[in-house]
Amino acid sequence: MEELKKLFQQYTGKLPETIIPFSGSGSNRKYFRLSTPEISLIGVEGVSVEENKAFIELSNHFYKQGLPVPQVFAKSENSLFYLQEDLGNISLFDVISEGRKTGIFSEEEKKLLKQTIAALPEIQFKGAEGLDFSICYPQPEFDKRTVFWDLNYFKYYFLKMSNVDFQENLLENDFEKFANILLQEQTGTFLYRDFQSRNVMIHNGKPYFIDFQGGRKGPVYYDVASFLWQAKANFPDELRNELLDVYLKTLSKYQPHTDSVKFKKQLRYFVLFRILQVLGAYGFRGYIEKKSHFLESIPFALNNLNELLQEDFPEIPYLQRLLVELSSVFLPLPPPKGDRLTLAITIYSFSYKKGIPEDISGNGGGYVFDCRAIHNPGKYEEYKNLTGLDRPVIDFLEKDGEILTFLDEIYKLADKHIERYIERGFTNLMFSFGCTGGQHRSVYSAQHLGEHIMRNYKLNVTVIHREQGIYFDMTKNPKQILPLQKFS
Repeated sequence: MEELKKLFQQYTGKLPETIIPFSGSGSNRKYFRLSTPEISLIGVEGVSVEENKAFIELSNHFYKQGLPVPQVFAKSENSLFYLQEDLGNISLFDVISEGRKTGIFSEEEKKLLKQTIAALPEIQFKGAEGLDFSICYPQPEFDKRTVFWDLNYFKYYFLKMSNVDFQENLLENDFEKFANILLQEQTGTFLYRDFQSRNVMIHNGKPYFIDFQGGRKGPVYYDVASFLWQAKANFPDELRNELLDVYLKTLSKYQPHTDSVKFKKQLRYFVLFRILQVLGAYGFRGYIEKKSHFLESIPFALNNLNELLQEDFPEIPYLQRLLVELSSVFLPLPPPKGDRLTLAITIYSFSYKKGIPEDISGNGGGYVFDCRAIHNPGKYEEYKNLTGLDRPVIDFLEKDGEILTFLDEIYKLADKHIERYIERGFTNLMFSFGCTGGQHRSVYSAQHLGEHIMRNYKLNVTVIHREQGIYFDMTKNPKQILPLQKFS
């Protein structure tokens, strides 16, 4: 932290007045927003000098090529710390949230998606012009070794966890064939590696691109697959095909004679490869690291896999057979349990200054969880008038990450308790979350426990935010804010 303060002062001539931490999804790097009233910068503390150097060098090169990426302004002598342009808080993933939930994308959402996919060939071709790929980390090129890293990631962290029996020698034979198919076209283009909507920031109404430090030389198909088949993007086939046509049109500026039929055939193999890589990552984060929010992403990836398997992959028949079996027997999340007539759940958020809520059912109060050890958004001026229902506070808490770990443990405890209550025929259960003001951390926690229970059980769930005087009847309309005086 002191190193970032020093860099900020060296670059701006002033010490930062506010420092707000947040984290990158799935990353060991630490991110901070350092600001004065006049300027805001993103400070990064990395754990790998080589990875930091890759990002800094790539960012500088792309910026000189006129690509929309954050400019790096300063770095420490050891390259473990650097300052980059602040592109704000709004990602493309956030902007398309309604489309992701409903599968119906607005014209504004489609416009930004098309702008993003149209920029991809620019990054792949212009980004590669004059680039020294030796700076890339951990590999300068997409090769057989990197293919097998990802295939084995899937094998060990997802397939073996699924209890599907398989012959490893036959699977490895198909892995070898699969790798040869993926590597049959060698190109000098830049492979972004993690080109997806979470890594696209919407700044001044336009897409900007971040988190490309894992990029390397490689085929163009990989990034197209990553974007169009992102697990939680929930693109319908019609929109996905529309976006692919936009990509191919822009690609024609760099490859005028691209055969679209041949392109789409090869793309299917990269889509399959990317889905397997993602399932391996979700398996590791979910089953090994016990992070439930990664497990909740698995059904989306499996849906993509099921759709893809509607057509054969004749060159890799054993792998295809395993995947068909996997998609038919593997249930990453249980179907909803319980009966709405048997158990009512009431969840409170509250301020400890005003006391713990009373249990109106007369059963004595249930669980009370103290959120005050979690980093408090209320300490920062920009969040003081917001609550845990507001997007800026949600982003702050989720990017910091403490509250996700906190809730992961509570979800497990709540699930066991709910199932026991259902078995015993009890009619009421109460959970309460308290923090200093009952405004940020407790509100976020209560709302998300309610959503978790609704995803997994058929129960009556009411979430009451006592200090705001509002409640949500999650069973009838989980988004409708109701005045608390009408609650009974």
